Amino acid sequence: MSRTSKAALTGGSSARAWRGALVAVVAAFAVMTAVGAAGLACAGAADLPGGAFPRVVAAVVVMAAGGSVEVSGGAGFLADADASLSVLPLSVSVAGALSAGYLFLRPLRNRAVASHRELLSRAGRLVLLWLLALALTALLARQSFGISTGDSPIGEIGELLDSAPTVGFRADLPATLLSGLLWILGLLLVCLLVSRRAPLPAGLVRFHTAVRPAAFATVALLLAYVVLGLGVGLVVAATRGHAAQTLAVVLLGLPNLAWPALTLGFGGAWEGRAEGPFGLPAPHVLDQVLRGADVSVVDVASLAERDPRAWWLVAVAAVLLPGAGVLAAVRSPAGVRPWQHALHLGVALALGTLAVCLLARVQAQFGLSLLGIGDVDGLGGTVRLTPVLWRTVGLALLWGAAAGFLGALLARPLHRRGLVEEPLPDRSGRPPL
Repeated sequence: MSRTSKAALTGGSSARAWRGALVAVVAAFAVMTAVGAAGLACAGAADLPGGAFPRVVAAVVVMAAGGSVEVSGGAGFLADADASLSVLPLSVSVAGALSAGYLFLRPLRNRAVASHRELLSRAGRLVLLWLLALALTALLARQSFGISTGDSPIGEIGELLDSAPTVGFRADLPATLLSGLLWILGLLLVCLLVSRRAPLPAGLVRFHTAVRPAAFATVALLLAYVVLGLGVGLVVAATRGHAAQTLAVVLLGLPNLAWPALTLGFGGAWEGRAEGPFGLPAPHVLDQVLRGADVSVVDVASLAERDPRAWWLVAVAAVLLPGAGVLAAVRSPAGVRPWQHALHLGVALALGTLAVCLLARVQAQFGLSLLGIGDVDGLGGTVRLTPVLWRTVGLALLWGAAAGFLGALLARPLHRRGLVEEPLPDRSGRPPL
């Protein structure tokens, strides 16, 4: 082949790779925008004054992609606002991740091996375009609102001095780009870990059996909880009233509730507090537990004290965890031993639970103080929900191991279509001839 032909072939391949990366990024941001806009519309944000709705949607997309949005406010020299917001709208995040991940893997399917250079090149193109789209979205994510103070002193003084209290938000561009970079790199890594058809560099193919079946089963378990939560949310919206509020929670924060429910089901715990007029929109029993006199521990027992139906979380986990073990075993070669399945799924579920603990945390605070003296009643509040990390991740490791071992035993009579039994190495570490 001549040099001209090789250059033309390389150029055409490069153009296709750029086009594929662009399609993946545009599709992911379009899906996140659509889901975020629908959720905010159900929450009533479409009626915000000053044409603020698109900017609020942009802020939600920025947060969903791992970005940072700062909240600020005040009333001139009259009042200062102490505000912070740390929460991921995980419904929007999952929608974007599934879109980007599928389109990233699609050109790579049905190949056994790919070079480091090819994978890094494809990932680099997508990451570059992702950060560009995130930066443009972050520039749009800024707005300021006036807030009503009722009959409070700030309201009365503010009317005299024409200095009404305001609250606003803006995306922190440097922090957004840094955290967005980590977000997209983490997504691409997860995609390569869970996909059985995506190629790996030749030096990493040997880790396929140990990593990919357990990683896939863990991701499938998390998505199964989202699907179950979606079904519950739709039933509640149809039968219990407040349909718009319920759909807003589903479209913006369903995994924020579904994934902690998984950790509670196998014995994990969270802790937090809610005070003031703000709180968690659903479920109501969780908000009740968090409104104790001090920091409250949220586990199945504390929830069941107020609603015995919380014990269903244990029953669901008892069914789905072994199901994940069976799935991991079915996707593995038949020669993998039960204790190896236990080790693989235990580590995978512990790492998945650690990710859930980091992603599903909620921390929001807003307070408006008059002349630095004290908070204005009715305009301040705190909501915090954080995991008891070592207890939750430790139990995930144990229950993942138990589910992996049990799943391997249950999967023995199942036909493993398309899988070839691989010979195991002998004691010296060399594969048998």
